[in-house]
Amino acid sequence: MKKIFMFPGQGSQTLGMGDSLFEEFPNETTLASDILGYCIKELCLKDKDNQLNQTQFTQPALYVVNALSLLRLQSQGTYPELVLGHSLGEYNALLAANVFDFETGLKLVQKRGLLMSQCSGGGMLAIIGMSWNQIKEVLKKNDLEKIDLANHNGPHQVIISGPTSLIDQAIPVFQKEGAKKTISLPVSGAFHSRYMVSIQDKFSTFLDTASFKDPSLPVISNVTAKPYTFSTIKTNLSEQIVQPVRWVESLEYILKQEDLSCVEVGPGKVLTGLFNRFKKTYSS
Repeated sequence: MKKIFMFPGQGSQTLGMGDSLFEEFPNETTLASDILGYCIKELCLKDKDNQLNQTQFTQPALYVVNALSLLRLQSQGTYPELVLGHSLGEYNALLAANVFDFETGLKLVQKRGLLMSQCSGGGMLAIIGMSWNQIKEVLKKNDLEKIDLANHNGPHQVIISGPTSLIDQAIPVFQKEGAKKTISLPVSGAFHSRYMVSIQDKFSTFLDTASFKDPSLPVISNVTAKPYTFSTIKTNLSEQIVQPVRWVESLEYILKQEDLSCVEVGPGKVLTGLFNRFKKTYSS
């Protein structure tokens, strides 16, 4: 059976995540705290200052908990043959494929979270019950084309991204056009959209400071829905900030594998739910 690891991204964070992992892996926990300049265990377990849901803290925290979850599986002798991650989770997928080490990945994620937190004035909206193409048509018809499609999470689960004022305008429009549900996401910016271009160059420059290796196993890219190659690592990570997460196409890619077993590595079961629902429609 082909073992596939999926790593969750922003939105999967919860107070108390990583509880037993910090005790199990004290060296990595201490290293993370030293790099970040604050106690990662305190942030995840107590969050006294209400920072866990702030992007610049969320992203490093999730990366660390995902990474420690991976270490636990590896210590038990469980290794993947293919990996993928949703947005931020892609950094953990690359870690699992030995593209970089724990420290390098954390420094990249810390910079990514800090830059993304500086892009304020944007929002994201989940639209349930409409397809990607239907949503594109609604945006076009209602002069809302300054909103981008950001995440294709399921056949009828899409997230759009754009200026807060336009997202607010879009809510009644989609309710009128037949969306089953619209959910405003608790984020500070218009992630995975053209509105992140202002930080893309800065992040690309930071990526140039990191060393990467050839992936030791297939890593499915959010940007292309195809496996990474060594030559595409920096480009994909830079583009990922401004491009949509092609999760449906990524799931289509992995479902072409025979006899597979998917394991969500990190807090929550969001990706497991998306996978199971999509698998039913894919096989029917």
